[in-house]
Amino acid sequence: MYVSTVEIQLSYADTDMMGVIYHGNYVKWIELGRTKLIEDVGYNYLNMESSGYYAPVYNLEITYKKSIKYGDKVIVKTWVEENKNLRTIYGFTIVNGKDEICAEGTTTHIVVRKEDFKPVQFKKVFPEWFQTYEEIKKK
Repeated sequence: MYVSTVEIQLSYADTDMMGVIYHGNYVKWIELGRTKLIEDVGYNYLNMESSGYYAPVYNLEITYKKSIKYGDKVIVKTWVEENKNLRTIYGFTIVNGKDEICAEGTTTHIVVRKEDFKPVQFKKVFPEWFQTYEEIKKK
């Protein structure tokens, strides 16, 4: 299983009134992690779009386990949890500088045609990319 990592640069503007990082920022970080994983294995999401396809989020599950505060180190770890014909599930953990899990979960994506948003089989429209995911996914 391949795990991609990306360090997140926090800003004070990311905090909420309680002095912790606002929970909505985690969703943005998950996307940064997914994009980094795609790039790490040799692909580019913009190339998917220019080929006439999108991979929108179909489902998002996140469990918050520990608060992150301004000044903490934050790392997003992302991998391919499951890869099927019509959907790919990415797993992630968000950890602090002590490698404590602060949040974890999954995002599920489907590939759709730009013109009508009809789902297509990832395996058929991007066979090499699909195969790469098969090779790196969680066993």
